[in-house]
Amino acid sequence: MENDQANQTLKSIARSAKQRIKKGFWKECEADVRARVEEAKKQGLNEEKAERYFMKEAQKTVCGEKEKDDEFYLRVKEMLLSEGETSDAIGRLTDKAYFDTLTYEEKQRYTLSLSEKYLRALERFRKESEFAVTSAPVRS
Repeated sequence: MENDQANQTLKSIARSAKQRIKKGFWKECEADVRARVEEAKKQGLNEEKAERYFMKEAQKTVCGEKEKDDEFYLRVKEMLLSEGETSDAIGRLTDKAYFDTLTYEEKQRYTLSLSEKYLRALERFRKESEFAVTSAPVRS
């Protein structure tokens, strides 16, 4: 998110925001969030918690965060669905060829960073499972 937006000028960011307003993005987003919250409510889930979750997902779409995290998340999701939570998840997610090129200190940082990403992906998986999220993303 930071690198993408750092490369954009303030003018282009404003232009994108204006296009979202003109195309009714926010109205569509609100309707989508309301529908998902209503569905979660019917399933007996906490309405406020569901609303916060779906609003955050819409925000990620606008910020471009979602696309960057999706590839890693899909790998984690596939692993969790097929094998559940495993004790060697970080080892399975490690890019072995890249890892072998790192110094000891870089390996430590890489492993810590990978572990943080895994925990975020695991939390996302749990939330999506709780709200039975379908792959109907909000358009930007």
